[in-house]
Amino acid sequence: MTAAVPILIVDDNPTNIKLLEFILQQRGYDVRVAGNAEEALTSIADHKPRLILMDIQLPGVDGLTLTRHLKADPATKDIAIIAATAYAMKGDEERALAAGCDGYLTKPIDTRKLPNDIARFLAS
Repeated sequence: MTAAVPILIVDDNPTNIKLLEFILQQRGYDVRVAGNAEEALTSIADHKPRLILMDIQLPGVDGLTLTRHLKADPATKDIAIIAATAYAMKGDEERALAAGCDGYLTKPIDTRKLPNDIARFLAS
């Protein structure tokens, strides 16, 4: 039996976290959560994920700053980071990709598509 793929959800909205956590756990992923950049860094140090669903609008250090930090660190640069934001404005996807994100999802997340999106990001 293979170990479940570790995924970290970084989001400050409890409703978003519960929904994403439920969907991903139902698919067999080992899901951890963090409500801000500091919690995310602690979680990553304790339990390195293969993929991070990163909210862009976080309290304190925002998701793009955290992404740049993770992609600059040799220990974490290979983690797939998927930006997720409710504030989808023109140019946001380009900014997320320029910060180092490997993908971009808009909120509300399409719960029917999410498992396929995650599988696709993990495969690439």
